[in-house]
Amino acid sequence: MEAVWEKPVIVFFREKLSKPETEPFAVVKARRLTVNRSDKTGAYKGKITDFFTYMGDVDVISPAKSPYVLCWMDDREDDFGKAWRRLTGVTFPRGLSFKVKAGKRTYQAAFEAKHAKLE
Repeated sequence: MEAVWEKPVIVFFREKLSKPETEPFAVVKARRLTVNRSDKTGAYKGKITDFFTYMGDVDVISPAKSPYVLCWMDDREDDFGKAWRRLTGVTFPRGLSFKVKAGKRTYQAAFEAKHAKLE
């Protein structure tokens, strides 16, 4: 199974199970978000392609950090109550990479997630 969202705005939270965060540490705009689910393991893997920050700092994300929660709205859904999508237990095994163009950073990232709400 593969799911793709074009031009999503993704909100990043640190995953804290004892006291969930209500304020994001970063908000990004991406060209594409792709999520794949393995039929064998049930794990999720994906990519965030060509993204930049609207708010916060994604440079604090590293492979050694604790997991994250990523949230975004699915523009194909008319009902706002049903449009929220979420990935939890998200890690970035290789960290983030970026290119600098005209003085601005454009990032790429591959991730793994434990759980997902994609519908």
